Amino acid sequence: MTRCVWCGNDPLYVEYHDREWGVPEHDSRALWEKLVLDGFQAGLSWITILRKRDAFRAEFEGFDPEKIAAWDDRRIEMALKNPGIIRHRGKIAATVKGARHFIEVEEQEGFAPWLWSFVGGAPKQNNFATAADVPTDTAESAAMSRALKKRGFSFCGPVITYAFMQATGMVNDHVTTCPRHGEVSRLSTGG
Repeated sequence: MTRCVWCGNDPLYVEYHDREWGVPEHDSRALWEKLVLDGFQAGLSWITILRKRDAFRAEFEGFDPEKIAAWDDRRIEMALKNPGIIRHRGKIAATVKGARHFIEVEEQEGFAPWLWSFVGGAPKQNNFATAADVPTDTAESAAMSRALKKRGFSFCGPVITYAFMQATGMVNDHVTTCPRHGEVSRLSTGG
């Protein structure tokens, strides 16, 4: 069996692939963190974000939406001075705005159940033989992107939302030759 080729042999990437990627996540705060980080990835590689994830978590106060929603321009300026994160004013401001929208969605219907509704509430089990077979976006990721944007979120186009769906186990896109394909499938079905 051969692991998914995208993680290469970087130990951090391999660890992420083998322990996190594709595992179904149902915690609202954890889902929001991943959505934010996927937004920061726009135009960059995921390994760049992964290497900076601890710094992001520290700067963004553990991705506590209540704390981030209270950020003002002064606090955004502080974040822009942190070399440990991606210092992009638009993405940082989008995170603050997103925290406020997260709170609204969480109070109204639950952020996790709302996001999972785009895949019918359960992980979609794909059976792609090669990385070339895996799409970069789908009708579901396009629908999620539109809905997020309608709610006021930013940096959440259909390619970003599909990467998010893959990472959080909404879809199982480990290729069939990867040992994690079956493992994640069993996690998804409770078997």
